[in-house]
Amino acid sequence: MATPTLTPASSDLERLAQQVDRTLEDVRSRPQEVQAPALALKDAIEAFHKLGLTRIIQRLKDNPHGKEILFELIDEPSIHALFTMHGLVREDLGTRITRVLDMVRPYMQSHGGDVELVRATPDTVYVRLSGSCNGCSMSAVTLRNTVEEAIHEHLPQIRAVEVVPNEPEPSPAGFVPLDSLSSAPYVDHGWAIGPAPSSIIHAVPFRWDIDGTSILVLRFHEKLQAFRNECAHLGMPLDGGSVDPDTGVLTCPWHGFRYDCASGECLTVPEAQLEGLPLRIEKGRIAVRVAS
Repeated sequence: MATPTLTPASSDLERLAQQVDRTLEDVRSRPQEVQAPALALKDAIEAFHKLGLTRIIQRLKDNPHGKEILFELIDEPSIHALFTMHGLVREDLGTRITRVLDMVRPYMQSHGGDVELVRATPDTVYVRLSGSCNGCSMSAVTLRNTVEEAIHEHLPQIRAVEVVPNEPEPSPAGFVPLDSLSSAPYVDHGWAIGPAPSSIIHAVPFRWDIDGTSILVLRFHEKLQAFRNECAHLGMPLDGGSVDPDTGVLTCPWHGFRYDCASGECLTVPEAQLEGLPLRIEKGRIAVRVAS
């Protein structure tokens, strides 16, 4: 495989990263009496920088415009590398898959097709194809193979790539279709009545729209939680995401941001949080407060 051509910015980042690696290797090859104080100085400087970066992140996230700037900055390779080095960004599988799909997307679009990530498990990726990719022609098969080959090449731990049909899929057993729910009235100062608790399946995101507000209801084991259906990244809906049935981690279907479905805490970017909504059971139905 040919080595990709680096842009000036990525070339500088690569050069500096290699310089750091070489210097660190040199220090670790020295006698212990030389190595120990040098590594202690490195750890002290990194801790100092991490403290400052954490405060910067916290201040940016306190401001809606600052939060938008922060997420734009994270997409810049050098800043992403800096945050990752200090443990401030934990890159997850969804993010890596999205990057691979972004690599093949220009080729697919040039042939009238496109691809999007639906969800992912540790060994299986589910994608949705559109345009020329969605069909049985030879060109459609070629484009689907392109996606599979790219994912297998860059993410060898993925064993299967599944194509999700564009047509609506049958509802899982026990699921109550949203269009079967009547528009719920407000009760008791902004509380809205929704579906029965039995309608919420373990580890399956449930979307409930009412009066312009989209609510995400999650069940993990026997606990129900409600959140505003907006990813903390770009405000995209989360109901198409997946929940790991073992860990209770919700993964955003758009850019792979991960959340603890019990607390709403973002596991990808520190200090981010889903907006939780009060939930209670009212006469055998789920009640969520969406207005004060």
